[in-house]
Amino acid sequence: MTLAVAMFPQVLVDGLILGFMYALIALGYTLVYGVLQLINFAHSEIFVLGAFVGVEILLMLQAWGYLHLLHPLLLLLLIVAAGMAASGLLAMGVERVAYRPLRAAPRLIPLISAIGMSFFLQDAIRLVESLWRNAFYLTYPTLDFLNQRIHFGVVFDVSLKSLIVIAAALLMLGSLNLLVNRTKIGKAIRAVAEDQATASLMGINVNRIISLTFLVGGAMGGAAGVLFGTQYSLVNPYTGFIPGIKAFTAAVLGGIGNIPGAMVGGMVLGLLEAFAASYLALFTGGAFGAEYKDILAFGILILLLIFRPRGLMGEVVAART
Repeated sequence: MTLAVAMFPQVLVDGLILGFMYALIALGYTLVYGVLQLINFAHSEIFVLGAFVGVEILLMLQAWGYLHLLHPLLLLLLIVAAGMAASGLLAMGVERVAYRPLRAAPRLIPLISAIGMSFFLQDAIRLVESLWRNAFYLTYPTLDFLNQRIHFGVVFDVSLKSLIVIAAALLMLGSLNLLVNRTKIGKAIRAVAEDQATASLMGINVNRIISLTFLVGGAMGGAAGVLFGTQYSLVNPYTGFIPGIKAFTAAVLGGIGNIPGAMVGGMVLGLLEAFAASYLALFTGGAFGAEYKDILAFGILILLLIFRPRGLMGEVVAART
């Protein structure tokens, strides 16, 4: 019991960091679903593209000898901006090619298209990286400044890059809330989400607003990809699959289509995983270890959704006719 209490602060911090990472990815899922009621399963690969753009910029700067001439925070800002731009543009392209022609089709058809686009993008990233570097398992160069530890007394410590992940997640949630609820563009997005036909009659360019929604959601995924790479170092074309599935789960848990719900769902799932990974072996005498964390986390998720099917902060989404 003493060990469990001593571990608690660090486990809590690890769970928060993991939860914020899931929440960043989940924002892209929930934003697109709120407008189109479409699960964009290609969002995992849009997230991965951001991670690859970030690592490629750092590796090129390293090869040219400029990596340590720029301040690490400036470098991080640069690669986050580049990752957001690349992933946002890719998301717009995916919407134009894979989803817009199928907008009037039964819902199952765009879902199949999304899964197909996910596999296509995985192999496209692998092909490009194989031709470019003859490798597609890449490691982010070490930026010592971001790895320094911030100590909070003698209880626990956390790396600077982890604090940046938390700050970035909160900043993006706040910015997205402001965009959706306090701007004309946000009003147009909410109008299209409510009723596309009526929004069109009111002078709103529905196709443009949907493209913009994908741009914003993709940019969020790209930022998450860069931050994921700096946090966990190794990336490959399949890196996004597990985090993407868990982020989608987080979006459902929080109430898909609800932006604050995506953040809440990510936090809950991250904390469940962290506590399960750290305490299962301790409380079961080694019978169950960290490898069972997903079973526990998703088991609790199932129970939550049985009693609250709309999620923790779910809301009624207008039915399409």
